[in-house]
Amino acid sequence: MSERHSLLDTITDSIVPVHPDGYKFLAIGTGVALFFFWLWPPLAWVAVLITAWIAYFFRDPPRVTPLRDGLVVAPADGRISAIERLRPPAELNLGDTERVRISIFLSVFDVHINRAPVAGRITRSLYVPGSFLNAALDKASEENERRALVITKPDGSQIAVVQIAGLIARRIVTFAGEGADVGAGERFGLIRFGSRVDIYLPPGQGTLVAVGQRAIGGETVLADLKSGEPEREARLH
Repeated sequence: MSERHSLLDTITDSIVPVHPDGYKFLAIGTGVALFFFWLWPPLAWVAVLITAWIAYFFRDPPRVTPLRDGLVVAPADGRISAIERLRPPAELNLGDTERVRISIFLSVFDVHINRAPVAGRITRSLYVPGSFLNAALDKASEENERRALVITKPDGSQIAVVQIAGLIARRIVTFAGEGADVGAGERFGLIRFGSRVDIYLPPGQGTLVAVGQRAIGGETVLADLKSGEPEREARLH
């Protein structure tokens, strides 16, 4: 009996919930599959596979977020594609001082729920229309459709997060608007079907991650604002 219970627990733990934003797509996929089962069953199985992939894409696994003040956690799952020092775009109203920008590229197989990197208040939320270039390109940060958020911490420091649409991604969804308070790791939005998320650290702050590293949204620590530790060196093996 205990072995059966243990096996059931294992199976249950492996089931990842689907975010509500995906329900309507699952409903459409299920309806199409049922229609084709009535019309022509072989095609229905294709619809079933597509519906299963939709459930996989909109999966929303729970995350364990470190809460110590000063930690900056990854706002998204994906590969860290770039770490650069540059002036933030004017749309963020963060001044001309250079900041570290960390870019995280999300493939269509990554979890697409975006999470707040720090606790604070969203003091700026701006939608910028644009192109739909490959999100992995550097110029995607300036030319692609995007949603920019500035989160102000209780100590006054500001961190910006920019959701960037990509070649396939055509819809940016934001759950929290300007003036909302968010906790570290709290869900604030998603981008449908492949994308990129940029995060701008406060001036003078370095990062604890490296290009090529995989980030887990809400869990991976990108930086420690209260640490004097120098930026880490890394090597791909």
